[in-house]
Amino acid sequence: MDLREDFLQLVWKYQYFDKKNLQTETGEKIEIVQIGFHNFGEGPDFHDSVIRLDGVTLHGHVEVHKFSSDWKQHAHGGDPAYNSVILHVVWENNQEVLRNDGTPMPTVELKGKIFLDVWRNYERLLDYKSELPCAHAVRNVPEIIRFSTLEKALVERLHEKSELILSLLNANKGDWEETTYQWLFTCFGFKINAQSMSELASKVPYKILHKHRGQTAVIESMLMGNAGLLPEESAETYVQFLIQEYKFYQKKYSWDSQLKRQNWSFMGARPSNFPTLRIAQLAAILSNAPNLLQAVMEDSRDFLAFKKLLQVRTSDYWQYHYNFGKASEKQVLKGISETVLELLIINFVIPIWFSYGRYFQQQEWQERCFDLLQEVKSEKNHIIRKFESAGWEAANSFDSQGMIGLYKTQCQAKKCLQCKIAQSLIKSESK
Repeated sequence: MDLREDFLQLVWKYQYFDKKNLQTETGEKIEIVQIGFHNFGEGPDFHDSVIRLDGVTLHGHVEVHKFSSDWKQHAHGGDPAYNSVILHVVWENNQEVLRNDGTPMPTVELKGKIFLDVWRNYERLLDYKSELPCAHAVRNVPEIIRFSTLEKALVERLHEKSELILSLLNANKGDWEETTYQWLFTCFGFKINAQSMSELASKVPYKILHKHRGQTAVIESMLMGNAGLLPEESAETYVQFLIQEYKFYQKKYSWDSQLKRQNWSFMGARPSNFPTLRIAQLAAILSNAPNLLQAVMEDSRDFLAFKKLLQVRTSDYWQYHYNFGKASEKQVLKGISETVLELLIINFVIPIWFSYGRYFQQQEWQERCFDLLQEVKSEKNHIIRKFESAGWEAANSFDSQGMIGLYKTQCQAKKCLQCKIAQSLIKSESK
């Protein structure tokens, strides 16, 4: 079995070993008064530990290694952060470690002391070769533990997204309206065109478009022109109008640079996700929304309200076009699909709410995020299918977003023993 260092950390953290007659490798009696706080960052593994060594109380840190020789291999001897280590916990003491003053480092060896049931559970329940190391056992974990694990992963995922939004807010000098507008564009890019959509929003400020509310074609001309997607000329009357309007506003607002068609991905995108059609939909949304921030914060409290905000009709041209120039034989699907609406709630509305709550320190926005996520159906993607194959179904997007966060931060990195699910699976009954 591949004995991992994080397993030994877990053994120390939960004291899954026999402490009777516990001694250092040099024969000093050890009493563990305080385990310490698990440190997942730089420095010793456990901070603020307390032990008694032959009756003498020591305060400091505990470092855990597979082999005692790892101390020198990791160059801890020359790192001041490790000067306060009071105990070296190792699986095997294969080399003497000295303090900076030349005295032996107090070391305790765990070989032969770890509880047998912990060993067996670790070997049996965690398969690190699998994409989900606990896949064959996760269904046996109590539901309350699985729920709390998903909740933690979900909060961390929302926190990560909110960092992006708050960074935008800072760049926009605290303007929530502009930040919400830019985040809407980024989300409408759906990964494949997210960066280009973000750049487009930064080129055409919301306050300019808001002046032309109710003028869908004018807003469309500004966005298509700055996106670099308008043709230079066209035989189609509507497209000619867009070109003329863009040229007028280009001079008025001194737009001297624009994106280019090569900035946008059409290949690999379904026609319904072409950037031209998405920009036309955005133009219709912005033309109809009286105030974007208010619409997102107050008028989108449930799925039906959000659906009303986004299910607006594009201009007639886009009823039969996915791109400029060539009409579709069949009518383009009306409005935004239910699946896309659900994705926009997850990726647009929820992160804005969460960020707003963080910024103004209003906890109720986090609760609103959780409530809305439980109303929205689970996403269906390769990550969710991995959990479903293991017998863990996602009931809604609260679950699926938690699963995505858990997979990306814990499962992929094989940080299983930082996860409550794996900790539950290898839990000892000996204590």
